[in-house]
Amino acid sequence: MTVEFEEMVSLFKKELELCKLKPTETMAVLTSGDIRQDYAQAFLTAASELGANAFELKLPPVKAGISGSFGVTPLTDNRVAVECLKKADLVIDLVLLLFSKEQLELQNSGVRILMVVEPFDVIKRMFPQESDKDRVLHATELLKNAKELRFTNKAGTDVVYELGQYPILTEYAFADEPGRWDHLPSCFAAATSNDRGVNGVVVLDKGDIFFPFNRYFQDPVTLTIKDGFVTTIEGGFDAMLMKDYIESFNDPRAYAVSHIGWGLNERAKWHSLALDDQVFGMDGRAFYGNVLFSLGPNSELGGDNDTPCHLDLPMKNCTLYLDGKLIVKDGDVVIEEMKPINSIATS
Repeated sequence: MTVEFEEMVSLFKKELELCKLKPTETMAVLTSGDIRQDYAQAFLTAASELGANAFELKLPPVKAGISGSFGVTPLTDNRVAVECLKKADLVIDLVLLLFSKEQLELQNSGVRILMVVEPFDVIKRMFPQESDKDRVLHATELLKNAKELRFTNKAGTDVVYELGQYPILTEYAFADEPGRWDHLPSCFAAATSNDRGVNGVVVLDKGDIFFPFNRYFQDPVTLTIKDGFVTTIEGGFDAMLMKDYIESFNDPRAYAVSHIGWGLNERAKWHSLALDDQVFGMDGRAFYGNVLFSLGPNSELGGDNDTPCHLDLPMKNCTLYLDGKLIVKDGDVVIEEMKPINSIATS
């Protein structure tokens, strides 16, 4: 047993305790091929040390679709495997089930799901604190009670979301309640608009992040949004790349505006953007004070848009309001209950 593996087991054991895994429960680790086998073994060892039952379900790799697409996974249409996972209380997802109908089915049956796909050094640095939950739940309540979200930036963004139709996406990095999905690491809350309820202009500025390409915008890209859909994309190379990527799905729903929220993880680093397709990119997505603007599906929050095209576009130095109340000012969270505890967020 190597020193790193022992460290992995120790950290994952702490994570399982945050997930409230009990000795009377069963944990399943979902894997595919040889990817993240060290994570699988470490989680199985950690669960054993807690006295829980545990098993690994390894599935054949899925045929790759368009890079960065979501919804088709090794679990897709595998009824035997889905029913097997329903027997577990907690599923450790090492294959990325996000935006899949199988994930939603497991959650609806009461299974807790924890997605773990980031490199270990990122997990260590951004590892959750129990206080994160209270901060994220405060953000959740603000979003739940709001009817309108507006955000701006100095590059020219000014867009308004109508809220209230759909539930809130809450990520504090541990799955501690029946049917809960979460992602290790994370720390943010997000909402999706009412159907056709987004209008305005979003200007992605130099240095904002372009997922799934894992790159920073080199020049501003201007999106015009009407009735919940992007109608024009203007700019240089990045605008061309965005248009070509969205068009490659041949799905008009790919132009829909998806979720919107702000990051609360002060341990995340904006400059930590690995050029690696195995990195999900939680540094950018959960970065403290960022506004996470997204395009594509809303099925994860109860909508009927399940397009596989999903763009997450974390934006720095934005200002965000809920029903006119200032929440984030120029990239800094101004609400006391959401500020880091005993630490100072830095960029």
